[in-house]
Amino acid sequence: MAENDDTNPPPTDGEPQGPVSALSPDAHVLPEPGTPARVTIPDTLPVLPVRGTVMFPGTVTPLGVGRPASRKLLDESLPKSKIIALVTQRDENEEDPGPDSVYTVGTAVMVLKLIRQPDETVSLIVHGLGRIRFKKFIQTKPYLRAEVERITEQPGEGKSFGAAVAQVREQARQLIEMTPNAPDQAVTVLMNIEDPGNLSDFLTANLNLSLQQKQDLLEEPDVAKRVRAVLQHVSNQLEIVRLQQKIQQDVQSSIGDTQKKYVLREQLKAIQKELGESDDGSSQTIAQLRKKLEEAKPPEKVLAEALRELVRLESIPAASPEYAMILTYLEIVADLPWNKSSSEKIDLTKARRILDRDHFDLAKVKRRLIEYLAVRKLNPQGRGPILCLVGPPGVGKTSLGQSVADAMGRKFSRMSFGGIRDEAEIRGHRRTYIGAMPGRIIQELRRCGTNNPVLMLDEVDKLGSDFRGDPASALLEVLDPRQNNAFVDRYLDVPFDLSQVIFIATANYMGTVPAALRDRMEVIDIPGYTDNEKLQIARRYLVPRQLKENGLTPALCKWTPLALRRIVEDYTREAGVRELERQIGSVCRGVAADVAERNGRAGRKAIAVDPPLVRKLLGPERFEREVDEHNLVPGVVIGLAYTPVGGEILFIEATSFPGRGNVTLTGQIGDVMKESVSAAMSLFKTRASRYRIDHRRLAARDLHIHVPAGAVPKDGPSAGVAMYTAIASLLLGIPLRPRTAMTGEITLRGRVLPIGGVKEKTLAAMRAGIRTIILPSRNERDLEEVDPEVKRRCKFVFAETVDDVLEHALGKTALERAKHKSPRWGDEGEPVSAMTERDEPPR
Repeated sequence: MAENDDTNPPPTDGEPQGPVSALSPDAHVLPEPGTPARVTIPDTLPVLPVRGTVMFPGTVTPLGVGRPASRKLLDESLPKSKIIALVTQRDENEEDPGPDSVYTVGTAVMVLKLIRQPDETVSLIVHGLGRIRFKKFIQTKPYLRAEVERITEQPGEGKSFGAAVAQVREQARQLIEMTPNAPDQAVTVLMNIEDPGNLSDFLTANLNLSLQQKQDLLEEPDVAKRVRAVLQHVSNQLEIVRLQQKIQQDVQSSIGDTQKKYVLREQLKAIQKELGESDDGSSQTIAQLRKKLEEAKPPEKVLAEALRELVRLESIPAASPEYAMILTYLEIVADLPWNKSSSEKIDLTKARRILDRDHFDLAKVKRRLIEYLAVRKLNPQGRGPILCLVGPPGVGKTSLGQSVADAMGRKFSRMSFGGIRDEAEIRGHRRTYIGAMPGRIIQELRRCGTNNPVLMLDEVDKLGSDFRGDPASALLEVLDPRQNNAFVDRYLDVPFDLSQVIFIATANYMGTVPAALRDRMEVIDIPGYTDNEKLQIARRYLVPRQLKENGLTPALCKWTPLALRRIVEDYTREAGVRELERQIGSVCRGVAADVAERNGRAGRKAIAVDPPLVRKLLGPERFEREVDEHNLVPGVVIGLAYTPVGGEILFIEATSFPGRGNVTLTGQIGDVMKESVSAAMSLFKTRASRYRIDHRRLAARDLHIHVPAGAVPKDGPSAGVAMYTAIASLLLGIPLRPRTAMTGEITLRGRVLPIGGVKEKTLAAMRAGIRTIILPSRNERDLEEVDPEVKRRCKFVFAETVDDVLEHALGKTALERAKHKSPRWGDEGEPVSAMTERDEPPR
């Protein structure tokens, strides 16, 4: 029901029940042909503004009246005349319309019936009489009154006009028949209307048109133009209804008994299918993506590429696999921190405090990190070096990176590269197949949410390579400060600036790192900890952490210094402190079990952790600190080796027996060590005459060299000295001096060549109880890097030739005697005339 400004909102074009109706809510209004022409319209009429509807001549329409001014108009005018003027408001929200607030053309109507409601509103039934134009408003209060003139219509003529009338009548009939809920008598009334003007008004009043369209048709006096306009509207409505019926049929055929609750959803899909669209909620998703892309503020080229993909996404059905690929791509691009950075405030005093808080000693490493931070503070945009922390496991390489991030106020992320063989892990996968993802660098930046985090590249020495590419080569671009400002991930296919990221790499052993990658980084060595340093680390960090993790407190579990020393010396032998922490944790768990059992019986009395309790909880000692007992037999020598997990001592055993001069090697010795044995054997044969050894006798004996722990592969370029000494000790019958170890490579001329890993090897020797270490003379400069405690507890001897090595390893006096007395070998391979007198061992 059309209303003027009633307290209830006026009815507008209603929502459809099922398919959208082609007729307006007033489709039940029927005209009374011929009536408007027989009534005389006065020259002045009270004007009733209405909203939400346009009244046409010849139609009967109900109205609701609620405004006080409108009710007063009815009360004063209807007793005198039943004819009033209806005009549509320009603004429906205006409560007190004036002359300028209404259209200049309206309709004169006759009030057929008036009903007063209990809520003081009035319901009218009015009949349109004819078009009128307002010449002049002669009254505005309490209601409008105006001088009016009747608009004379211009009838249409000609065959084309008649054809248009016939066509509009036929299409209107089809429209009524195809429209649900249309009145049964609507077709009959339509066919009985002979006047073209009345026909156009009837159809206009009942078509689902906008308010402005109806007003335009009301103001049109030319019947021919009006008929043609109505024909256009009817044709459009008829096409819409036909399309709706087709959609309805398609939907009904695809819906089964179990899918009825999805009827409305299926209808929506069918409509979008006809329009060439596929939504499934994607419109909202696309809008959110567009907003996120704009908020991310990527570079212009990146944004252009992303918007191009977004346009493609809008035209792809949601069920297509490509839809999911593009959607994932755009989400990643929108989530990347193109312009999000952590605020950096470098306080060197605070940085020192954080490094000292988290790590014990490591003075050289801390000094280098402080220098690095100082340069970053003075030149924030500078291209600093890529640091690579190299050392055995458990020395705190990863935690140093976390401390650097804390000191700079940046976010920290760690990526482990151990075992990576696919180049796509660094550069990303191309978006040519489902499941493609960006490389780990881009993924970590997305997780961090900033473009300047501290990224820890862990275990770069364990990168592999195969048919899928070389990840180490892919890292070259990432770690090059002059190239990574435009790093292109294959998945993104757009450049991303990595120049603000601080990369810190870690490795256990630089020997396996490609030279080109090593050239990109500044190496900082962390050799390992001495026993005293381990005691301090255990007391300050490990014990409090394990007490907390096992639900203990210092009041319940008191560690004595002797207990910690016992664990360090008898239960661990490592460069780092991981095994030490595990053993401390085992003791804490045993104490926690004891405390939990006593709780409630004897109270919580403190338990003192002393050496007897450590042995009770951990069992017998696992390592022997002294190696003297192994050095009493000729042919046994202690060498020093460098491994990715730190330095190690290496026992080399040699024995001989009657044979044909063959040499047997066991203990999984690598090719390099085999060549060292061959060189050592050839060198000793050339010098055998010095020790009165007959070559014929030497050729009649086989030699067997064995390196214990045969299940562990061994290889390296620094075993020549130890191999030569073992052969000489065996064949001369002189045992190695106690607590002596050696390392170095030899030439066939007897010179001792320098080696690497001096810091790690000397630490391992000290941990094993070695007191004399023989090194190549050209390694004397490396003593500056050796731990002060090692230099204090061990004696360093530097050898230029193998003769110097034998003099310090076997004893000068014993060698002089061997030169004057030829050894005799028994069947067991032991020299019968073994030299038993030796120089006193160093103390």
